[in-house]
Amino acid sequence: MITRRDAVRVLLASAGGILTRRRATAQTTRPIPRDSPNILLIMTDDQRYDALSIAGNKILRTPNIDRIGAEGIRFTEFFVTNSLCAPSRASFYTGLYSHVHGVLTNGSGEVNRNQGGLRPDQITFMHLLQQAGYETALVGKWHLRSDPAGFDQWIILPGGGGPYLDPPMTASGGMKVKFRGYADDIVGDQTLFFLQNRSKERPFCLLMNFKAPHRNWIPAARHAHAFEDVEIPIPRTFEDKFEGRPEALRKTDMAIADMPDFKDRGVPETLPRDERKRRNLQELVRNYYRTLLSVDENVGAVLDFLDKNDLAKNTLVIFTSDNGFFLGEHGLFDKRLMYEPSIRVPLLMRQPGKIAAGSVNKSEMVLNIDIAPTILEAAGIPIAPAMQGRSFVPMLEGKSIPWRDAFLYEYYEFPDADHCVRKNRGVRTARWKLIHFWEQPQEWELYDLRDDPDEIRNLAGRRDHAAIMTELRSRLDALRHQTGDADPPGPPPVALQCHGR
Repeated sequence: MITRRDAVRVLLASAGGILTRRRATAQTTRPIPRDSPNILLIMTDDQRYDALSIAGNKILRTPNIDRIGAEGIRFTEFFVTNSLCAPSRASFYTGLYSHVHGVLTNGSGEVNRNQGGLRPDQITFMHLLQQAGYETALVGKWHLRSDPAGFDQWIILPGGGGPYLDPPMTASGGMKVKFRGYADDIVGDQTLFFLQNRSKERPFCLLMNFKAPHRNWIPAARHAHAFEDVEIPIPRTFEDKFEGRPEALRKTDMAIADMPDFKDRGVPETLPRDERKRRNLQELVRNYYRTLLSVDENVGAVLDFLDKNDLAKNTLVIFTSDNGFFLGEHGLFDKRLMYEPSIRVPLLMRQPGKIAAGSVNKSEMVLNIDIAPTILEAAGIPIAPAMQGRSFVPMLEGKSIPWRDAFLYEYYEFPDADHCVRKNRGVRTARWKLIHFWEQPQEWELYDLRDDPDEIRNLAGRRDHAAIMTELRSRLDALRHQTGDADPPGPPPVALQCHGR
């Protein structure tokens, strides 16, 4: 085992010959425009939209991440189209819905056509930037079961991110090394090493993918006691009994009271269920926030490097996450369901001179499938015609453009998967949300987000909401047709094995 700083040098040096050959034989489709910016895409794992102080969090302080939004723009209505790691990341990279790029799950079960990986012929924005002459690199969590493609060099954490402490990593060229240190500090160090040793002749595109705040929420030692004296507020829907709601919700395996993660951190399984539920909430949120403190520090180090090396003015920095997370809402943890804490994630972007500092977009529903075309347009590179997302570059410049008023959500990882969340899809507008558990027994949910932002009063099947229900079902059918989702992907339903609570 070697230290994280020495390992960076060993790994990249060992892959140097391969990387050099890749650079020498790279084919460009057209010259890169002279003013094309560098691209730095920073992605966390399972970070919900309000787990930032710039988003109003009163407990968690994230001054470095906040800088991106304070010196650029923050989108409050940014959503993922499938709240699960691998499918969502594939959508970020391809600009396509899950049912099109084929990464339907994290890789479990027959339902996933590509076993959690992109097809060899799948085009990503990284491919197109590389072909145009960008130097492309990936550091940290990849999560897709296919090898990274479209990169001059990469060094990745295993599978879903590996351990927080002393993680093994794999570099382009296949060399494997086990690091000594904290996973997200290693991601930060290697990001800096790439920036220090990048080509000075061409722009770069760098993906900086953190492990945090993914389960099992192990903080760096220096943050182990943060928030120790803070009482975490109880969410309004913490005691939700799912009255009038689908049986599919009751059979999920996401109840905070039943999670075993903190039995070795002072929450004995012998406690009464209600007490265990409250204690687990305190430990979950404190440790979730603790892991994000390391992310913030490492983001700050990278932003400082850009500033000190005259790179900030020509670098588009994007900060986001692959999906949201329940922190006690409805008594739940994890994600997957179409409720707001699960599908809404942060989006901050900065490019001095191009994006006005302190901008906030509170109106437009922007999606993870929009990131790829936006990056390509910002780089001056043609957007792949097959991409289903839309570029929102004009919004970054303060312009108003025609935009979507509804979007499609989909989730497929069932039954051979964690957490027993049945397959579902739905449509969300600015006011309404319709959710359909479409395998037998079919069940529906309808929420008025204006009058019921906590999503606890299911209006599906009520006579006084029949008209809006009909309208939204038509919108859902239209969005499925528009995006090529004519039939449910995967095999026919099988016997349901999940029981949940």
